[in-house]
Amino acid sequence: MSETLVIAGRSFASRLIVGTGKYRTFQEMQRCHEASGADMVTVAVRRVNLTDRSKESLIDYIDRSKIFILPNTAGCYTADDAIRTAMLAREVGLSNWIKLEVIGDEKTLFPDNAGLLEATRVLVKEGFVVMPYTNDDVVNARRLIDAGAAVVMPLAAPIGSGLGIQNTTNLRIMREMITEVPLIVDAGVGTASDAAIAMELGADGVLMNTAIAAAEDAVKMARAMKAAVEAGRLAYEAGRMPRKLYASASSPLAGVVGS
Repeated sequence: MSETLVIAGRSFASRLIVGTGKYRTFQEMQRCHEASGADMVTVAVRRVNLTDRSKESLIDYIDRSKIFILPNTAGCYTADDAIRTAMLAREVGLSNWIKLEVIGDEKTLFPDNAGLLEATRVLVKEGFVVMPYTNDDVVNARRLIDAGAAVVMPLAAPIGSGLGIQNTTNLRIMREMITEVPLIVDAGVGTASDAAIAMELGADGVLMNTAIAAAEDAVKMARAMKAAVEAGRLAYEAGRMPRKLYASASSPLAGVVGS
């Protein structure tokens, strides 16, 4: 398996993608990015001052020589709105890559599958590398891939909930059936063990924001997430031992002289 995460022909050294929202200060965000080891960071287009460059912006605290900026369409509730936001991000020079969110419900922030598919089709035709946030639904994921999505990004739990992996079965099915593009778990991770589980299930990467930003010590959590993603990937590649119902001695007596 590749040591790096490869999306649309571009390699990333880290399989952890982090966000830029909810930090106490821009300086804390910057320290967390460094501690996480992430080389791709997602930025909500609507949170960036795109008109007055003389004012301080979170972009000023991202080292673009080391970190790839992935704009996202957070806060968009229609396909048209998401498409316009992506176009704006490209026009002002952020990127032609887009983390695509089309939200269908204000309370749960679950995606609007129909709108997401519509926006994916349009943006792919416009030359974007589209990374859609979607439900943990293999049928919808397959439609997004057919529409040209560069990855699929199923939620583990509702955005910002910190509930961890809520449906391991669906993620296992998606991992088994989706092999042509990367599978990145997005939303719901709360702590390091959640990230490790996602990677052990076979995810190619994990995207998170609140789990780090809302931690009591955000920098330490960023370090923990870095280690968890790396450990989970190694465990997946190593292949876990078979599960057994009963005990099995670590030091069996079979073959021992005199037994």
